[in-house]
Amino acid sequence: MVYKCTRCKRPVEIDYQYSGIRCPYCGHRILVKERPVLVKRVKAE
Repeated sequence: MVYKCTRCKRPVEIDYQYSGIRCPYCGHRILVKERPVLVKRVKAE
């Protein structure tokens, strides 16, 4: 799963075997999940 670092804005691939979650580029610990650009529309009834 691909995440994005909130400090350096680079995409980060998380390895769940590793116990700590940090950006490998800047060491920041806050990552957000990348959302798809595609918008899903649902017809309301």
